Amino acid sequence: MPSPHPDAPTGASGGSPLARGLDALFTLCGYIAGLILAVMAGSVFLSVIMRFSGTQGLEGLDELPRYLFVWLVAFGGAAAMHLNEHTVLDYFVKKLTPRLRAIVEAAVHAAMIAVFLYLIKLSFTLVPNAALQSSPGLELRLDYVFMAVPVGAGLILIPLVRRFLESLAEVIWPKRS
Repeated sequence: MPSPHPDAPTGASGGSPLARGLDALFTLCGYIAGLILAVMAGSVFLSVIMRFSGTQGLEGLDELPRYLFVWLVAFGGAAAMHLNEHTVLDYFVKKLTPRLRAIVEAAVHAAMIAVFLYLIKLSFTLVPNAALQSSPGLELRLDYVFMAVPVGAGLILIPLVRRFLESLAEVIWPKRS
């Protein structure tokens, strides 16, 4: 299935085996995010129905969407970044010349890379400490929840580094129009 966004990599529709593999990986991330969203919606719906009917709720049912949301952001953010469909405020950037736009995009991508690398660094402390805690309802060790931070950051870094390199190449070797 080709990427729907014009700026997205052309994995399945052609390109290198690496591009096709990354396209498949991020398509899978999108499907996982959709599945997580469905489970979250079902859990909330079931919880509301049980409260409305006065039935005793299932233990931990209220915690499930909260913990799944972290994973939804990780997988959904990675899929959106791959397709270049993440939220961006680019009104003023579009007013710049192509070279200035490439400089701004490279700087923004570099800052984002620094933030995601910092999140991964912090996760070396966060995840092991979370393993010492468990949720009250599900009795789930919280390192399984907080592991979404480094996994999501790592997945988001893959397309982000590619976009940074593309922006940097445009700064160094601008396209002639």
